[in-house]
Amino acid sequence: MKQIVVLSGKGGTGKTTFAAALAHLASQEMSLVMADADVDAANLELLLSPRRKEEHDFISGQLAAIDEELCVGCGTCEDVCRFDAVRVPQDPSTSVAFSIDSSACEGCATCMYQCPSEAIQMKSRRSGRWFRSETPFGPLFHAHLFAGQENSGKLVTLVKQEARQLASEKDCRLLLVDGPPGIGCPVISSLSGTDLALLVAEPTVSGVHDLERMMGTARHFGVPSLVVINKADINTSLANAIEELCRSQGVDTIGRIPYDPAVTEAMVHGQPVTTYADSGVTDMLKLVWSRAKERLLAAEPMVV
Repeated sequence: MKQIVVLSGKGGTGKTTFAAALAHLASQEMSLVMADADVDAANLELLLSPRRKEEHDFISGQLAAIDEELCVGCGTCEDVCRFDAVRVPQDPSTSVAFSIDSSACEGCATCMYQCPSEAIQMKSRRSGRWFRSETPFGPLFHAHLFAGQENSGKLVTLVKQEARQLASEKDCRLLLVDGPPGIGCPVISSLSGTDLALLVAEPTVSGVHDLERMMGTARHFGVPSLVVINKADINTSLANAIEELCRSQGVDTIGRIPYDPAVTEAMVHGQPVTTYADSGVTDMLKLVWSRAKERLLAAEPMVV
């Protein structure tokens, strides 16, 4: 089984649109499993018409909880909390029990250790949900991280592990991962065990800078990469600059995808552009997939 991850230096470059098109094209030639590793803002499902089959809680970190019957209202927890997560009783005449603001609690457990009446316990935090769905192109694993929750890297790892396990059980040839943007922990998690990274760049000043950081991240973790320039014709001089940057870094540019309103129309209809319209964009995406597949099949699997 081979693994491809689609990445970009920032959001809005067309990464997920590109990943959805690859899923369609790849599914015509081989069995695959997909994973949406952009758990902070997952939207690959919007283009793949999934039917949800499984739902699971994502438990990560801990949250302080005060037992009202044991709380004596001494205020020690409020004094030691550095995050202003402890709430004073609204009406001390009816209750002396303090409470915890779950949106502010960082799970440091300082209040638990300092509470003289042992009224505070640390409980597991439900930080999100992850799902297994079926799409016209194969199984999709995706997730939703609740607002304000951390450990998105851990959730990315979970989503990829579940996808990899199913792909192994079904003896699928490809695991296609739509990764998160940037170079942070979720990106590092999505790169783990990957055979090839497809980097989607846009011809803007920030796009060139972000691509350079992204190539450096992939190179640091020993993952070979290829670059695709999206909406390349909106600024040909910067598109040329991206190709020159790639040459200087020893990275191949395997396609220039033109701007086409058909891409937006396909998104509105909830479809990959390759299923929606037969256009210049579709032709280029087919060429990009052919080049990526050739490189992927020639690469030796990574050992992790």
